[in-house]
Amino acid sequence: QLVESGGGLVQAGGSLRLSCAASGRLFSSYPMGWFRQAPGKEREFVTAISWNTDSTAYADSVKGRFTISRDNAKNTVYLQMNSLKPEDTAVYYCAAARYGSIWRASAKYDYWGQGTQVTVSS
Repeated sequence: QLVESGGGLVQAGGSLRLSCAASGRLFSSYPMGWFRQAPGKEREFVTAISWNTDSTAYADSVKGRFTISRDNAKNTVYLQMNSLKPEDTAVYYCAAARYGSIWRASAKYDYWGQGTQVTVSS
């Protein structure tokens, strides 16, 4: 089970940190990802991290502004979002994959959270 938190309303240029708490003893071995879905748009990849944090990947739209991290001892993955823009407004989902290193494709992920709303006002 994955549970996201930390979403909210923020002004453009502001910051938010999302958290995704996972249950299950295998979490530390799973690659994790964050995706987002804006109204009327398809779900899109944001960022991903390998189980041991050696590898990360970012969408071009967030590179340099967002940072993914994880704490396997706490079964939690984080998404630090800085310099937020109105176009970052979306529901943000965390996801876990049972296999592989890191994935950009949503189809590679096996478990999903319920999502948390992020709204950036201009």
